[in-house]
Amino acid sequence: MDHLDKLSQTHLYSLRTLKTPGIGRMVAKVLIVITIIFILFLFLPWQQNIRGKGKLTALSPQNRPQLIQSAIAGRISQWHIIEGDFVNRGDTLLSITEIKDKYFDPNLISRMEEQLEAKRNSQEAKTDKTIALRNQIAALRKALVAKNSQAKNKLNQAVLKLEADSLAFVAEQVNYENSASIFERNKKRYEAGNITLTKFQELESKFRMSAAKVLKAENEWLQRKADLANAELELTSIEADYTDKISKAQSNLNETIASLNETKAQISKMENELSNVRIRREQYQIIAPQSGYVVKAIKVGIGETIKEGDAVVTILPESDDKAVEMYVKAMDIPLISKGKKVRVQFDGWPALQFSGWPNVSVGTFGGVVAIVDRVQSNNGMFRILVKPDPDDEKWPEQLRLGSGIKGWVMLNNVPIWYEIWRQMNGFPPMIYEDGETPKEEMKK
Repeated sequence: MDHLDKLSQTHLYSLRTLKTPGIGRMVAKVLIVITIIFILFLFLPWQQNIRGKGKLTALSPQNRPQLIQSAIAGRISQWHIIEGDFVNRGDTLLSITEIKDKYFDPNLISRMEEQLEAKRNSQEAKTDKTIALRNQIAALRKALVAKNSQAKNKLNQAVLKLEADSLAFVAEQVNYENSASIFERNKKRYEAGNITLTKFQELESKFRMSAAKVLKAENEWLQRKADLANAELELTSIEADYTDKISKAQSNLNETIASLNETKAQISKMENELSNVRIRREQYQIIAPQSGYVVKAIKVGIGETIKEGDAVVTILPESDDKAVEMYVKAMDIPLISKGKKVRVQFDGWPALQFSGWPNVSVGTFGGVVAIVDRVQSNNGMFRILVKPDPDDEKWPEQLRLGSGIKGWVMLNNVPIWYEIWRQMNGFPPMIYEDGETPKEEMKK
């Protein structure tokens, strides 16, 4: 113990006399203050956001840069504009000439019109022929009715005459039989000498006359039978004859109608070809579909051949319609909806952006989500379109379509420590405060 006391009194005296330097105390205090500030900083509010990149475009497709294409194949003969020119709708951009030999003839339209007129005259002639054939068929049918009526009348007359001659023939036969009976009785009386020769000859003459009358009546009756047969044959032949004529006329009518329809089809085809040629002639001048600036001429050389559908020039329509085309990750797309606020930073535009504190950001501009695509793009991300926020600062007029941008879709406020913890763990942002869904969103 004595040894230790001596050692403490001699060797440790200088150690006991040492003091903590002032600079050390200051550093310690500063570190403590910084630690306290950092801890307090972790509890400051931070607005969650979804980051994305993209470019400046137009919200309406018709206001985006468009390629002007040639509807027909041709050869460039003259340019009427230069790059950077402003053109109005309907202005001629360039002229082309024909390269298909089918359309080389300068009088092609007039020749086609002459051919079309000839076909139309042929159509009129065939139309008149169909009318004449229809009238002919109607006349034949009327004639058939009249001839049938006339033949039937003759047939009825022949029937009546046959009946009359038949009765006359029967009457003459009765008279003949009576005359024959009288003649035979008187012949016996003459032979017996009861009557004179003169009387007998008179009776014989009457008998011969009666026989002649029977023969005449029979001939007339046979003639009437022949007339009846002829009348029936005439009625049948009239029907067959007029049916044949009507059939031939109907056949001619059908052929004429078929030819007329074919002519109509040819006329329609020729009219279509004529219209196509006229429209093709109008395509020799490529005009601006809307007002805008000529951005770039794609086909430039005089005499250069272009195909159908080839783009010849790019036009930027004159419009103040601007929007941001921004791409975000698939994991963030469920959190983005139409109407969400966005902060936008344009390339080449000086800005100081604090994504979590948009109120203190400088050089950024406000936007509103206008469209959210329902399918992913080729790059595997989802596209959203952001239009200017009407309640925020107006976007610069110097902006050009196609300029790059950075954007932040603003979500909810959370403490900074939570945002750091979320970023370190790769968790998605919170959609709603306190993890609850507002009633208004549930109703939607």
